[in-house]
Amino acid sequence: MQPAAPKREPATDHRNLPSGQRKLPPTTFRPRPYCAWGFTPQEIDLNPQGMSDSKHGKWTVSSSDDEDDDEAIPLSGTTTSGPPRPASPPGPKLEPVTASVEVKPEPSVPPAASSLAVGSEARQSPLTNQLNPVKFETSPSLAGKRKKEPSDGSDWALSDSDDDGGDDDGDVKRKSLGKKAPPSPKKRKQKVETERPPSPYGRVYIDEPEDFFESSVPCLDDTYRFYLNKVTGLDKKYNSGALHIRDILSPLFGTLKESVQFNYCFDIAWMVKQYPSQFRDRPLLIVHGDKREAKARLLQQAAPYPHISFCQAKLDIAFGTHHTKMMLLWYEEGFRVIIMTSNLIRADWYQKTQGMWMSSVFPRLPEGSGEGAGESPTCFKRDLLEYLASYRAPELEEWILRIKEHDLSEARVYLVGSTPGRYVGSDMERWGHLRLRKLLLAHTDPVPGEERWPVIGQFSSIGSMGLDKTKWLTGEFQRTMTTLGKSSLRPDPPLHLVYPAVEDVRTSLEGYPAGGSLPYSVQTAQKQLWLHAFFHRWKATATGRSHAMPHIKTYMRASPDFTQLAWFLVTSANLSKAAWGALEKKNTQVMVRSYELGVLYVPSAFNMKTFPVQRNPFPVSSSAGFPVPFDLPPTCYSPEDQPWIWNIPYSQAPDTNGNIWIPS
Repeated sequence: MQPAAPKREPATDHRNLPSGQRKLPPTTFRPRPYCAWGFTPQEIDLNPQGMSDSKHGKWTVSSSDDEDDDEAIPLSGTTTSGPPRPASPPGPKLEPVTASVEVKPEPSVPPAASSLAVGSEARQSPLTNQLNPVKFETSPSLAGKRKKEPSDGSDWALSDSDDDGGDDDGDVKRKSLGKKAPPSPKKRKQKVETERPPSPYGRVYIDEPEDFFESSVPCLDDTYRFYLNKVTGLDKKYNSGALHIRDILSPLFGTLKESVQFNYCFDIAWMVKQYPSQFRDRPLLIVHGDKREAKARLLQQAAPYPHISFCQAKLDIAFGTHHTKMMLLWYEEGFRVIIMTSNLIRADWYQKTQGMWMSSVFPRLPEGSGEGAGESPTCFKRDLLEYLASYRAPELEEWILRIKEHDLSEARVYLVGSTPGRYVGSDMERWGHLRLRKLLLAHTDPVPGEERWPVIGQFSSIGSMGLDKTKWLTGEFQRTMTTLGKSSLRPDPPLHLVYPAVEDVRTSLEGYPAGGSLPYSVQTAQKQLWLHAFFHRWKATATGRSHAMPHIKTYMRASPDFTQLAWFLVTSANLSKAAWGALEKKNTQVMVRSYELGVLYVPSAFNMKTFPVQRNPFPVSSSAGFPVPFDLPPTCYSPEDQPWIWNIPYSQAPDTNGNIWIPS
């Protein structure tokens, strides 16, 4: 695939890192500490004022805070004339002493048809580079060799901005820049049956076993209608009650007439194949946020499929993305909504931990039903219609009318969405974290000792949040997360952030390439070392997914003993101001950059005081317990643990597939 001109996206949202493959006998490797983000501390001054060293070296922090200013971007729904707003200036860079870093523009070339034309440029890059794998060797480290080479700084793939967009999937449609490590001539070790399957970023997938997909209506726990995706390579019991996209679209769940797919990253050919053959010619609308060259590539992918049409989401604020992941399925039997965390590409449905809320089939209302008919106690129908209307898209009008004709009264979740814009007055509570705050205020109740009930956030990408925790995280965002009813108490409970450490990624089913879906950049990390004190490991023994790296995003409030939940949210929104919104103008307006969508579970909607935590979600059984996708309590990082950083080398230790990680 020929590279195309870059699409401006949030700075930390990349999945464009190659790695190689080679099996190494375990006895030939002795683990060594990861060092200095790819360089030694002698080469880089990475120490903020008074901050102690770590085994990853010192840090240097720019004086710039990358805070959003209050420049005159119009409020949502208004228009202005004049030139477009210029992009933010480049953020601070990690600077080897030997060279400065230069970001080179991509050449603009027409998109070429290719079997690698899958989703974004970032998705294509690992596929292309796996053809020249980087192999682990016991000779002096590749990182060490790299230091001896003359460099113009192009070894580092840096974005042209470090804006707080910092979102979201690792699906950013931007090509990485730099040098490829030369392939080793050594012969690859023969694969044995007991080894884990190769990364989905490699040249092959392991085919799913014959019993992986459902041949009859599966046994599902429909209490909460919260499901995990199936993961290839797990014990069968951990996929019992989980779903694959092929299961969701199968005739077992309804006779499909039309569908809409809202998403960020698409592999059109793969997506079409997930529909049963009898449904593959049914009208399909794709809602996306691609522009210019990326849009042209998407349209080119769909050229062989005349039943596909498109709706382009409006992204009027810089660094915003269309990150919502939702299916609308219209059946002969009714209508269904699925709100999920997976992109529509195979890698996201293969060996990652993903989640979804899947509604029941909503029946059609009787003729002559009134305007408010078919509403749920959670006002789900109203909020879904409002979200769809926010696109201001003629292509969705027919679906808005269609939803109005159906009975959504069985929905027991609240919709929490984000749409781009600047909002004032009562509109501030329509979207983002202020929408969540409003719901928690109205529909949860205070609990005794709530100052000891920790807030837990789990995500796959991190944006820029400022030089200290009060700038956004423990200010406006934590205030939202700690809201419980109309209590005047505003406690400062523990905050646990679950994000994979380097070792979690290295030992995962995919190995290092799993880190392409965890796009926390060194440029962002070096400015917010304070954040790492909140980090906890990804461990999911109860769901069998400790080695399936998370692309799911969940937030919750747990009891001090982690046996009860005050609320639970599954969403597309990562830990970023772009996704959740940020207050401006002395808290009189809120700015949201991206489209996001999730569902909130509160106990009152299920006639409960709290949700009991389900300790053993698999195999599935009817239970009042909530199936949290990872282990509680979360495990705090040890002094040796470091968060996964996507754009630095990891060449000291091979992953489970014999790879090392060299950003190109």
